[in-house]
Amino acid sequence: MSKKLKKTTKKPHLERLHNYYQRTGFYMFIWESLKKAFLPIVAVIVALLLFNKFVYNINDGLQAMTEYFSRLSLFIIFFISETILGLIPPEIFIAWSKKTSDPILNLIILAFLSYFGGLLAYFIGKASLRIKAVKNYLEVKMAKHLKNTKKWGGILVLVGALLPLPFAISCLTTGMIKYPFKNVALFGLFRFLRFAIYAWAIFSMVS
Repeated sequence: MSKKLKKTTKKPHLERLHNYYQRTGFYMFIWESLKKAFLPIVAVIVALLLFNKFVYNINDGLQAMTEYFSRLSLFIIFFISETILGLIPPEIFIAWSKKTSDPILNLIILAFLSYFGGLLAYFIGKASLRIKAVKNYLEVKMAKHLKNTKKWGGILVLVGALLPLPFAISCLTTGMIKYPFKNVALFGLFRFLRFAIYAWAIFSMVS
C-alpha cells in the first residue's frame, strides 16, 4: 500500500473519530471537567505560595520529611493515597524526592507506585460492584457519568494520568464499568510522562 493511500485511509478514520467525539459531547465533557479543575488547582498553588511566604518555609518542611520519616514509610503512604482516591497531591512527594540523596531513583519509584496504585484502584472498583448499595448508587446517582466513561473510558484514563486530576478515581470508575483492563494499563502508562513533566517543573523550584 502506497504512502498516499495510507494517508487517505487514515484521514477519514480520524475524521470519523473527531465527528464521533463531537456528536457524543466528549469535547464538551472534557472542557467542563477542566474548568471545574482549574480554579481548585489555582487556589491550591496560591495557598501554597502564601503559606510558604508567610507561615512556614516549604523547603524546611520537605527537609524535615527526609529526616523524620523513613523512605519506606513515605512510599507506603504515597501508594495508599494513590490507590484510594488520590487523597494526597503527588506533587508533595515529587518535591520530597528532590530533597533526597537519590532524587531520580525515588522519583521513578513514586511513578511506579502511582501507576500500580491506579491499577489496584481499577480492581477495587470492579470488586465494589458486588456491594449492593454501591451498585444501586452507581445506577441512580452516577448513571450519566458512568455512561460517559463507557464511551470514552480510555481517554478518561489518559486524562487522569496526565492532568492534575486524581488518577485513582479514573481507574476506579473504569473498574466499576468493567472497562478492559489492558486498555487501562496501556493508557495509564502516560502517568510516567506526567511525573517527568511535573518533576522538571518542581525540581527547578525546590532548592
